Amino acid sequence: MIPVAEARARILAPLSPLPTETVPLARALGRVLAEPVAARRTQPPFDASAMDGYAVRRAEAGPGAVLRVIGESAAGARFDGVLGAGQAVRIFTGAPLPAGADDVLIQEDADRNGDRITVRAGRDEKRHIRPAGDDFAAGDVFPGRGPLGPADIALLAAMNHAALPLRRRPVVALIATGDELVMPGAEPGPDQIVSSNNFGLAAMLTRAGAVPRLLPIAADRPESLAALLELASDADLIVTLGGASVGDHDLVRATALAQGLELGFYKVAMRPGKPLMAGTLRGTTLIGLPGNPVSAMVCGAIFVLPAVRTMLGLPPGPETRAARLAGPVGRNGPREHYMRARLEETADGPRVTVFERQDSALLHVLQAADCLAVRPADAPAAAAGDLVQVVPLP
Repeated sequence: MIPVAEARARILAPLSPLPTETVPLARALGRVLAEPVAARRTQPPFDASAMDGYAVRRAEAGPGAVLRVIGESAAGARFDGVLGAGQAVRIFTGAPLPAGADDVLIQEDADRNGDRITVRAGRDEKRHIRPAGDDFAAGDVFPGRGPLGPADIALLAAMNHAALPLRRRPVVALIATGDELVMPGAEPGPDQIVSSNNFGLAAMLTRAGAVPRLLPIAADRPESLAALLELASDADLIVTLGGASVGDHDLVRATALAQGLELGFYKVAMRPGKPLMAGTLRGTTLIGLPGNPVSAMVCGAIFVLPAVRTMLGLPPGPETRAARLAGPVGRNGPREHYMRARLEETADGPRVTVFERQDSALLHVLQAADCLAVRPADAPAAAAGDLVQVVPLP
């Protein structure tokens, strides 16, 4: 067995960011920029009014001043003249400020009679002008440090980008194994169960920005698994689920080796997830996850998602944070333990409650968790208030 950190490093070592593709802005949500992009224009491109009112010369717009309205400036239809002495221009939010004006008198502070306005006493002293470039200037760089969100898309649109250079989404082939499995919706036989970890992993991968490819369930026969491994050969990453232990029906390692797998490691010193393996099959990274649903999901968060993030050009993670235990936890054994838990923010900082039941077959416990409390190998018993490292669950 090897430590978790070493196993993750071995998986990530041969991986690199995927090539770039140009994608329309409307389809860029959740995608990752392959390179920084620069604004193609200045926003706003002119001094603009922040309120409805009147563009004036500030020195002439004191309380009681009477000014003559000579025109109008609206968004998309500027006033082309120059503001002269004793004059004002009706202006609306977002409209360009006329030449000669340096102030916007809000409409609530003006009494209008025909083409004349009188400035009210106690007028708002703010100028209510958005200067050119107040948001960004042409050439300002958008770095794109993670998956693009709605606000990122809005900003890039304002920067006048109709398409973006994005990392290609990694295609991940998922192969569940075992005669005991049927797909959801099917009627299980008396000795069968419904396959769940492949769908959980697919959802996790989709949220991370990958393209999961759910392949048929591999029967417990070498030829069945070999055919599916061949079918997955054009994927960027192959993930098998189950069949990685030492039982007579656990055929993944032997079958993959017969197909040319260069085995990187087998077994990791962690709970849950000990029977995890990884290597390279015909140039493609293969990760063999345990079959227990919780083990597969935990190992997916710890090993598979970092691989996907590496291919997207992002820091691999997973990121950890410190939190104080809400209750005592017993001593740990020789394997690093990733315990399902729930994190809450308190006035004294983050506090984590470790669930009592940690069986790797209990999906309802995983569903109730939002993090994993990490207990180092051979860690002594910990008391309430002690610090532990926490990994958020995706």
